[in-house]
Amino acid sequence: MGDEPVIATNDDASECKRGAVQLGYWSDDYISYFVKHTEKRAPEINRGYYARVKGIENFVQKFINKAGSAAQILNFGSGFDTLYWRLKDEGVQIANYVEIDFPTVTARKCYMIRRNKPLLERIHDQDGEVKLSPTDLHAGNYHCIGADIRNISQLEVKLQQAEVRFNVPTLFIAECVLVYIENECVNRLLSWISSRFRSGLFVNYEMCNMNDTFSDVMLGNLRARGCNLAGITHCKSLEMQKTRFLNNGWSGSRSWDMVEVYYAINSTERHRIEKIEFLDEQELLIQLFQHYCICIGWLGTEFSELNCTED
Repeated sequence: MGDEPVIATNDDASECKRGAVQLGYWSDDYISYFVKHTEKRAPEINRGYYARVKGIENFVQKFINKAGSAAQILNFGSGFDTLYWRLKDEGVQIANYVEIDFPTVTARKCYMIRRNKPLLERIHDQDGEVKLSPTDLHAGNYHCIGADIRNISQLEVKLQQAEVRFNVPTLFIAECVLVYIENECVNRLLSWISSRFRSGLFVNYEMCNMNDTFSDVMLGNLRARGCNLAGITHCKSLEMQKTRFLNNGWSGSRSWDMVEVYYAINSTERHRIEKIEFLDEQELLIQLFQHYCICIGWLGTEFSELNCTED
């Protein structure tokens, strides 16, 4: 079965995001180009994705505010994420944006970008060149590359093709990615990043507190779909999430469960989305939020003061 069930989680997450966008939780003019079908999800799921998207966006914004236009973003396991296009619409200037995923995923994404003019037009200037292969796309400051992040030598070659520079502030994003990778491979990746990049911020959205009955049910559902959670041991607590960065050469680390992240969102905005769907049981939502977290690690001192509250 190999990596196929893990690859399939991209479709599931993308469908969930499109469903929440259709209901009005947040705006995304591009997700519909990648996802055509959605199924109705429970309100808890929609709020969970809302908190995930807003939590990640908050750190992206803080990173860009500090790092400026020389910065670059590397999105691991990016799937059908649309952050590049949304940042472009906001007028955000960055030097380089690189999406990395399994070649089977990037092949589909490259195909969709190629056949949808609004996506293609946004990734390069009018006279810009688009370089395409079956699994990779390079255009202006946007790169979509097929690589297995467990294979550091392959990853390094691909990042060089994407014109990644190791001496500029770099944001690394991973959403439910590291949990599917063997711990030794994650350690190798984090250690390689900390040894090669001078200044950076890693934002990791992942499971946590996976040591109770609620988490047993979550894990059972994933395993029933064939997903091997090879990195689950680092998801036992927030402390273990932080320690992983510290043990692999990072300057510091901090983590918050999604209860904290959700209630750090602007109250007016939070009240707006809470009116979209009626929630029978607040308790189930809180339980769900307690089992996911955002953990950040930083290199150098530039990003050491960041936290989950909105500016």
